[in-house]
Amino acid sequence: MTPFHLAFPISDIEETRHFYGEVLGCQMGRFTETWIDFSLFGHQMSGHVRADAAPAAASGAVDGHSVPIPHFGVVLQMNDWKALAQRLEQAEGIDWIMKPNLRFEGQPGEQATLFIRDPSGNALEFKGFSDLEQVFAS
Repeated sequence: MTPFHLAFPISDIEETRHFYGEVLGCQMGRFTETWIDFSLFGHQMSGHVRADAAPAAASGAVDGHSVPIPHFGVVLQMNDWKALAQRLEQAEGIDWIMKPNLRFEGQPGEQATLFIRDPSGNALEFKGFSDLEQVFAS
């Protein structure tokens, strides 16, 4: 699989550096005063400072929770997802949309998920699968 690239709006370089670098543990790449790159589990994420950046509205439903559309994130092996979930649960100031949760238990596509917001209000979802062959199972 090749990495994807996503450019997304941010309100502050330093808050973004701290959140993605320190809280999520992403490796930081290049940066200027107006943009910053990270490796989000091997995918290239570029935060660009935008004065008009606004949080996504909650408009989707996941297991009875209202979740923002759009949102972005990564599908992880279950062990990596559990480590990330534990890291986030221990961190201070996480803006939780939906705390760690198991979906479709015992069914095709069983997955763990969690939703958070970054300091700029961007919504992120992280999914964990014990078997990545189940990602598109129906």
